[in-house]
Amino acid sequence: MNLFKTSLAMFVAAAISPVSASSLDSAQAIQNKTNASSVVSQQRIDKSADAALSLQAEIEQLQEEVKNLEVYQAHLKALVANQGEEMTSISSQIEDIKITRQGVVPLMYQMIDGLKQIVKQDAPIKIEQRQERIAKLEALMPRADVSDAEKYRRILEAYQIEMDYGTKLGIYQGQIDLNGEIREADVLHLGRIALVARSLNGSTFWSWDKKQNRWIEVDSSMKAELDKAFAVASKQVAPSLITLPVSLIAEVK
Repeated sequence: MNLFKTSLAMFVAAAISPVSASSLDSAQAIQNKTNASSVVSQQRIDKSADAALSLQAEIEQLQEEVKNLEVYQAHLKALVANQGEEMTSISSQIEDIKITRQGVVPLMYQMIDGLKQIVKQDAPIKIEQRQERIAKLEALMPRADVSDAEKYRRILEAYQIEMDYGTKLGIYQGQIDLNGEIREADVLHLGRIALVARSLNGSTFWSWDKKQNRWIEVDSSMKAELDKAFAVASKQVAPSLITLPVSLIAEVK
């Protein structure tokens, strides 16, 4: 009886052993596949996480760029608005300049006419140079290659020269009209108070008479004083008190 049980157990064990080994192998294969799938899945998860982080970084960078662009756009709008204001201001200034120019140009012509009157009514101090200066100003006015500012500057310069004639002691060589006879002479002027001419040989003197509007001969008794005055004016001697015939005093009204 015991022998029978032992044999039966061995038979059952022999019958069961191949089945169990096959099952274990299958389970092991399944486990291996599962492990491999887990590794692949983990790799995919890791890649997805990296991709998500990369996308998140790109999104944050794009958001920062959008903010910067919004700031720059606002800056450009402000610039455009400011440029529009500048254009409006410049247009207004151009119109003002046109109006100013319309007033300045006639004024310059009037100033030149004023110079003509000054020279015409004044004593004949450097008369040729003054007339030539006025002629140059008249020729300058219609020139397009010279700015109005430069034209105005030269007119003011001419007025300054006219003012200097009235304040300085000067001497020059020029022509004088003695009743229609043109003579070369040395001419001395003390402002517009005195205007005296001396012949080139130094023998004769004339004084400009404003009332008669002509040259009149000066008495020879004043020769020494007049020679001294000419020497002072030409800086041949030190400045000192001089005596001149006063003939340019304006009439009192």
